[in-house]
This record gives sequence, C-alpha cells and structure tokens, in this order.
Amino acid sequence: MPAHLPGVAETTTPRPQIKDAVVQLFRHQTLLEPIRVPCVAEPLLVLVLAGTARVEERSLGGEWQASRVTAGDFFLTNTREPYEMRWQTEGCEVFEVMHLYLGLGLIEQAAREAFGEQAGAVTFVDVSGARDEQVSFILNQLRIELTEQRQPSALLVHSLAQALAIHLLRHYLDPDSNPRRDNALPAYKLRRVIEAMNVNLAENFSLSHLAGIAELSDYHFSRTFKRATGLSPSQYFIRLRMGRARRLLVETARSVIDIGLEVGYSSPSHFSQVFRREVGVTPSAYRDAPRSV
Repeated sequence: MPAHLPGVAETTTPRPQIKDAVVQLFRHQTLLEPIRVPCVAEPLLVLVLAGTARVEERSLGGEWQASRVTAGDFFLTNTREPYEMRWQTEGCEVFEVMHLYLGLGLIEQAAREAFGEQAGAVTFVDVSGARDEQVSFILNQLRIELTEQRQPSALLVHSLAQALAIHLLRHYLDPDSNPRRDNALPAYKLRRVIEAMNVNLAENFSLSHLAGIAELSDYHFSRTFKRATGLSPSQYFIRLRMGRARRLLVETARSVIDIGLEVGYSSPSHFSQVFRREVGVTPSAYRDAPRSV
C-alpha cells in the first residue's frame, strides 16, 4: 500500500513476535489527482488522527462518493477490487492518518470463536468516514503501543487486535458472507461413526444409531457427515460393505453366498445387484478377474 500512496509511511519496526497487526502513519496534503488503491488481502483500517478533509472514493469507472472526515473518523476497507480516491484538506491543515492491517490468522481465529470451528471465510463491509468510539480507542492504543513504546508488548498487541477483530465481526460483517455454514462432522466423531459402521456391516443400516454415536440429531448428522465425506451415511455404509466383500472375494475361498451374509445381504441376488452397481461387475466376475502380481 505505501507504494500507491503519496508521502512516506512511518512504519513500525518489524518484530517477529508481533504478527497480528501492522501500523503505518501518514501525513498528507491535498491530493486532487486520483490515486488507484489496490485491493487488500488483510482488512485495512484507517483512522484520522488530525486535520479535516473532504475524501472522495469511487470504484473504477464509477461515480465519486464524498465524505467529510475529521479526527476520530475511520475507514474500513476489505474490497477485493481496486478503487480510486482523492482528498482535499480544509485550510492549510495537514491530514494525519493511521493505517492498521489486521492479520488474516487473527480474523480466522475470531471467526471460529464467534461462529464455530468450521466457520467459513468472512468479509467486512466497506466503511467510509464513520465514527465508532470503540474502534477509535483500540486503534489509538495500538498506535501508542507500537510506535511510542521502546519494547512493545506482543501480548498486549495481540489482545487489542483480537478485541478489534471481534468488534468488527459483531458490527461490520458483510451480510453476503456466510461464516455460519453447516459444519463438517468433527474428525474424532467421524472416526467413531466409521468404526461403528465397520463393526456392524452385517447388521441393518440404522441412521439413528449412528447419529446417537455422533451425539447429533438424525438430520444434522446426515448433513455434517456428508460434508465431511462427500457421501450420505447410507452410501458410505454400502461402500464399506463392498470394500470388505471385495477383500473377501480375493483373499478367501469362501462362497459368494457366505460373503454376502457377512456384509449384511441374506439374498444372494440382492448382494449381486448391489455389488454390480457399486463395483461394475458381479461378485463372481470380480473374483475371476485377472490381477497383476
């Protein structure tokens, strides 16, 4: 971003232990010639520290949108598209602003805390020249810690940045983003369910029994299981049955009828029908097919 803005940024000294926030300070005069601002990967907050200005912004090729801002006002940019901006200070005032970039890892952590471990990606609305006392307070505390302290506290910076991320999620979340997506079944529950399936391949499929193991309703279990595996619980159960049947056909001399019984099919014709549908050939043809050594 500094390469696209006029003036030289006063950037905090890089500190490996501080990864959650980057602060830059700028002093601007009037800028009538528009500049193109690139899209940003991390959410960018800009706090007006001193001065008053008329700031105009527009999407590329769009109409200019103007706002009058003064000390304490802030901007929030999370756009995926570049845009143009220009400004005009009032009188001879210098326009002083602070830029803060929040780390994506911090945003993701806050989203998981707010919406669950499988929270989807979040984006924020773009804000121009708004006033929020909590945003202003946290940004100023970060500025003081990162620019005025000889030895900034990584713990304090992390705590302030975390508080800011949570505040943004609560008040400036883009309504088009969908962090509360249906969660996939957690790995430890998935393992329990699959183990239970393998133990009970000869038994009738029971959705309620498996949902009970996962400690979920039948409906929620079905949705989260499919999100985790790509298959419904019943489809996955059939795949497990066919997998064991294939191994028994190749590794043992047991009859097709016995193998069908072991994987839950009392009718040889039903077993053959399901096997052919899933594998592509009948059980007998599968057993007789040549295999590489």
